[in-house]
Amino acid sequence: MIEQEGFSYKFDEFRCASCEGNCCIGESGYIWINKDEILALADFLKISQEELMSKYLRKVGYKYSIKEIRLSEDNYACMFFDIIKKQCSIYDVRPTQCRTFPFWDYFKENLEEVKKECPAIVD
Repeated sequence: MIEQEGFSYKFDEFRCASCEGNCCIGESGYIWINKDEILALADFLKISQEELMSKYLRKVGYKYSIKEIRLSEDNYACMFFDIIKKQCSIYDVRPTQCRTFPFWDYFKENLEEVKKECPAIVD
């Protein structure tokens, strides 16, 4: 059971697989990735940083976000979510945004929303 100071809930990592990727699939959004994470991901994929950026990332202002795949109307998946296996294909080098879910400041005030999205949340 994972706890984080300032949050009223806990995260049961053993229940994580039961939802098959709710945190990786859904409405379109941004999956932010920083320069160090870009370098680590390119190394993990054994491709150049330039190839990674052109194939898998989109520039949003001065930042980068991982591209999404449209599954259906209003339903998208992270480019690196394996739809068949229902898991992250870059788990070991996933961005901080992914590593810190569900402990995002937004959810401090939106507990019911995170509980709907994530079956691993325990009060």
